Amino acid sequence: MTNTLITTTIPDELLDAFRARAGAHDRDNTYIADDLADLRTIGYLAAAVPVDRGGWGLSLDQLAASQRRLARYAPATALAMTMHSYWIGVATELERAGDRSLEWIHHEAVAGEVIAAGHAEAGNDLPVLMSTCRARRVEGGYVFTGRKQFGSNGPAWKWLGAHGVDADAPGGPHIVHAFVERTSHGVQVVDTWDTLGMRPTQSHDTVLTEVFVPDERIGCVAPAGDGTHPFLVGMTMWPLSLMAAVYLGIADRALELACADARRKKSVAIERGAYAYNPFVQHQVAQMYLELDAASAVLERFLQDWLGGVDHGEAWVPKVYSMKWRAVEAAKRVVDIALDVSGGASMFRGNELERLYRDVRCGGFHPANDALTHELVGKATLGLLGEQPRW
Repeated sequence: MTNTLITTTIPDELLDAFRARAGAHDRDNTYIADDLADLRTIGYLAAAVPVDRGGWGLSLDQLAASQRRLARYAPATALAMTMHSYWIGVATELERAGDRSLEWIHHEAVAGEVIAAGHAEAGNDLPVLMSTCRARRVEGGYVFTGRKQFGSNGPAWKWLGAHGVDADAPGGPHIVHAFVERTSHGVQVVDTWDTLGMRPTQSHDTVLTEVFVPDERIGCVAPAGDGTHPFLVGMTMWPLSLMAAVYLGIADRALELACADARRKKSVAIERGAYAYNPFVQHQVAQMYLELDAASAVLERFLQDWLGGVDHGEAWVPKVYSMKWRAVEAAKRVVDIALDVSGGASMFRGNELERLYRDVRCGGFHPANDALTHELVGKATLGLLGEQPRW
């Protein structure tokens, strides 16, 4: 794919266009097709692909910063790009470990193809490590049967990163991670997406019925419950970091809007006029800043340690889940306060803060949710993380 615009950042004029369209996409529950077209034009779908392979060459921290900036303008667009971009990171982590079997993902991203995430399943609160989808070994590959939820970029993806359990694998059940091509026989994308927030991601369900995936599109086969394979490590570090950045970007925008409203709004009871002079409003704005500053520091330190090769050993588990949880909880708190500062006008449909309030609530549904985060962090801190049974 030849880019008509060579850049290593999203131009301001595109971001402004994304923001101008975001409200209508949310209202109409429509996909970000126009945003995706613009991002394809500048090569953003390959932002994390190495430069020598035609990408921008962004590292995880650089991509996180870019995603945070994008989320200030169009949160759903940023989230949709996160669910695509982290697969490039998985390929990068695997290659760093000496396995180049996912190099094809880099080439697909450079060509502008979208890769979606198919891990969420009803009845499974340990996504990736367990599965309700069946994977059956056959000659030359595996056959998958099951239903996947929350597949962002539902109308646009070419590849779906999905997993299933091979219950008959030698040595016990194994989880098989595969990349399903949309045109494969037995793939059905079901239009299910009508949600509270992040509506333009159009994260539809996908039903897999006896779908064959050849061996060359199998990313990893690992014992059920074991997350130590480099493929699975990448599937934790990259998506959770980028998700955290997206929700902090929403909080950045909420703070910006709240401050603008506080300076604009007047009250006959405030001698100097603007709400910004109300001491309690100043306290609220300070609280927003303090929440955002602390959560940003956690994300930045996490990325520095990961990219710097710091050896946290098993402590990486609580650190990554703590980082994502802290970012999302801080973002929700910031947006909540922003509505208090802005007042009743922020309740109305069409107000940007009303949309951000709904979008930010979605952060807690991404793995790991509040319950699983506390379970993993608590068990890791107590030294019980690897013990079975679970409870």
